[in-house]
Amino acid sequence: MTGHTDTPQSAAAPEAPRPGRWLALAVLVLAVLLVAVDATVLGLATPFLSEDLRPSGTQLLWIGDIYSFVIAGLLVSMGSLGDRLGRKKLLLTGAVAFGGVSVLNAYATTPEMMIAARALLGVAGATLMPSTLALIRNLFHDPKERSFAIGIWGAMASAGAAVGPVVGGFLLENFWWGSVFLINLPVMAVLVLVGVKLLPESKDPSPGPWDLLSVGLSMVGIVAVVYAVKESAANGFRWYYLLAGVAGLLVMVWFVRRQLKLPKPLLDMRLFHHRGFSGAVLADLLTILGLSGLVFFLSQFLQLVQGRNPLQAGLAELPAAVGAVTAGLLAGRAARRWSVRSVVAGGLAAIGVALAVLTWLHAGTAYPVLGAVLLVVGVGAGFSFTVTADVILSSVPKEQAGAASAVSETAYELGAALGIALLGSIVTGVYRGFDVSAAVPDRAAAEAHDSLGGAVEAAAGLPRETGDALLASAQDAFVEGLRIASGIGAAVLLATAVAAWFLLRGQRLEEGAGGH
Repeated sequence: MTGHTDTPQSAAAPEAPRPGRWLALAVLVLAVLLVAVDATVLGLATPFLSEDLRPSGTQLLWIGDIYSFVIAGLLVSMGSLGDRLGRKKLLLTGAVAFGGVSVLNAYATTPEMMIAARALLGVAGATLMPSTLALIRNLFHDPKERSFAIGIWGAMASAGAAVGPVVGGFLLENFWWGSVFLINLPVMAVLVLVGVKLLPESKDPSPGPWDLLSVGLSMVGIVAVVYAVKESAANGFRWYYLLAGVAGLLVMVWFVRRQLKLPKPLLDMRLFHHRGFSGAVLADLLTILGLSGLVFFLSQFLQLVQGRNPLQAGLAELPAAVGAVTAGLLAGRAARRWSVRSVVAGGLAAIGVALAVLTWLHAGTAYPVLGAVLLVVGVGAGFSFTVTADVILSSVPKEQAGAASAVSETAYELGAALGIALLGSIVTGVYRGFDVSAAVPDRAAAEAHDSLGGAVEAAAGLPRETGDALLASAQDAFVEGLRIASGIGAAVLLATAVAAWFLLRGQRLEEGAGGH
């Protein structure tokens, strides 16, 4: 390999080539913080965005998940590109692009423009996450230090989930909704200016050519499958959705066969022969799939059902971040003391039980119940995600760190896209089934059935009694959908916990000469 991180190390002094590794880590987690803040801020801004841009229910789902679709389709390609061009170069280029496209998001004037801007943000975001994890793999050669660094990386992602709603809530209280995207700019500026000086460059010394056909196949295959699932869940079965799904699966089979034949593949499929690697990737994908419905719709529940303002809603979600940060920092130590499978399966089971509690959710659910659920979800996610990231990175040579990181992040983003598509479509489908009084005009009824934000807006323009009745029906339907989605999420998480217990059997984290 090239760069400062690739000189030989000894067991006694594994970090000798990079004495500034912890400062470099601080720069890397800025990128993680940025992506996490952007994801959570959108949930808070959704009611305001709905009021201004007036998207349909389907457009609202596309605004929510097109970012994840594009990232999922491009992560493998971008991780491989970073291995070839240099991870530092790709990270800093992507950071500049992310900042620029954030401005386009902030000033979107139509739902279609917003969807396109979110898609472009996904292209930029796909360069950030694999690069950060791959650089951590190359900065920290001592396994215990690497575990702690990955814990900090995961903790900052969780901290972003906390900072996003609080900062976003403050901005939404005082400015228009587009301001939540402009907070990306100062973070990006710091990342680029400091990263140029502190980050080491690293890449695969003999990567082979970047196969453009494989890039196209991975993008088309993943997006076609996710599109088919999303549209079928939202609109019912159509033959052309089935056709898109089958075509996507065939393209993915073509992609896999091509990777197995190439001397230097975009993604080395042989990585999946490692049971720990495969188990960790599967656990990440299914966990995010089960959780994403809660994450995407909880901000709307707190604001539009329970009547909190954006800042109050952001503060209400803090327990999840506190739990995740704490657990993430302790995860490596816990996995070495007990076992990888105990920590991962236990964390997933805890999330599953917490989601099951939400099947009793109603409009008047007291905050201590919600806070306790969010805390348990955060602790479970902090333990499981940190340990699976460590397992994935430890399973491969450092030259393939970018590709392995990309697989990990692809599982995360694909799980998010599928989760929002499936669980989000269930919430939307249940929501649209509520009855409307004959006293409600057709146009107001149509707006109310499109989204809960539309119902709030429609109710405000009606006589008080009629508006209150419309809003109460809409809120009840939304909560019912959220209960069903939480129940399905709980079942997915508990099943994943059982699968992780068996797939991660015998898996251990590496022991190091020093560190934390």
